[in-house]
Amino acid sequence: MVSRRRALERVAAVAGAVGLSGCQWLGSAGTGGVEGLPPNPRADALPVRQFAQNDHLPTDDAGNTVQPRFRRVLALRLDVDPSAEAARTVERAMRTVEAAYDWSARGLFHALGWGTAYFERVGALGRAPVTRPRVLSRTDDPELRAFDAVLVLASDVPSHLSAVDAAMFGSRSSLGGVAVDDRLGDAFAVASRRTGFLGEGLPASHADTEGVPDAIPADAPMFTGFFSDRRGTQATEDAVAIADGPFEDGTTMHVSRLDLDLDAWYALSESDRVARMFSPAVSSADVEGFENAVPFADRVREHAREYGVVGHHEKVAQTRRDGTPLLLRRDFNTLDGGVPGVHFVSLQRRLSHFRETRKAMNGWYVRDDHPRITDRENNGLLGFVTVRSRANFYVPPRDCRAFPLR
Repeated sequence: MVSRRRALERVAAVAGAVGLSGCQWLGSAGTGGVEGLPPNPRADALPVRQFAQNDHLPTDDAGNTVQPRFRRVLALRLDVDPSAEAARTVERAMRTVEAAYDWSARGLFHALGWGTAYFERVGALGRAPVTRPRVLSRTDDPELRAFDAVLVLASDVPSHLSAVDAAMFGSRSSLGGVAVDDRLGDAFAVASRRTGFLGEGLPASHADTEGVPDAIPADAPMFTGFFSDRRGTQATEDAVAIADGPFEDGTTMHVSRLDLDLDAWYALSESDRVARMFSPAVSSADVEGFENAVPFADRVREHAREYGVVGHHEKVAQTRRDGTPLLLRRDFNTLDGGVPGVHFVSLQRRLSHFRETRKAMNGWYVRDDHPRITDRENNGLLGFVTVRSRANFYVPPRDCRAFPLR
């Protein structure tokens, strides 16, 4: 029997011969890794997929994964020309990070992705699995951003995030007891730094901040007061992984900055918030009984006609395939810029899945079902959310993370 690695090497070698391999720049004969460097010494201890973390997370009593509590997303600008030496520098820097911390929430999860600006820079945007971001609603006018790369960090220990930031883009000389000889800052500059948090009690702990009301429930993981990481409302990591071809085991990632009008949100009664988050046919008692799923019948238009309001979850549930969502969300709360909001991070096999889900969220199809429903009013969360920016990235598998498709 031919091993999976041997089979992948054959596929990559063929793809590289026709100029399509996602690792074309990195190695010879499609073997992965970086030319001039030995194999990653920790490869066998780490998942091939940079975004694979669910199997390394604790779960709650209902079987939902408990996500890391602190996040940092560093959007990067490439300051050197793509080259074999630059690839070696980036790969050595990433190996330093993964040698410093365990692959766990108490250690550090990390991923290096590549944006549309990079693929344009190397003349490969037409072959890449990502496209430029688009305006996706009539009520938002977001800045459409193009970055070369992005470093995504997540941990239960906030000092780990700041330490990596300082070691990779500052002058810190060691990281978790590991000497720092190569830095991502030798190849990149930080164009945008996004920070935030997710988890029980963290939103309410910021109630003394302007724009964050003290009405947020003490145990809420998100500013909106609800738990959104139920297993049944998330795609699996297998479902968002690119299944075959030159980008196999990579994924696409969308990153948005959303501002939240929490004062208006908490001016609503609890039942009105439940109606807009889930469905007007759902009660607060129902929500308390939800465990690892949010059950819905496909009745969003009936609810629009009957109640004059529709819920966010019941709208986006219409995009599911065989009952399974298309997106794996890793969004988190933020107070960047002094404004409460969400950094919405979603993983999906193809970006069209994100666009399809956002189209369902827009709810344009229910505006004619009741005069109270408009593009924003009584239309899920839309009246409380403003999209400020959008950007798209490709997250390669681990051994293709330094300058893919070049």
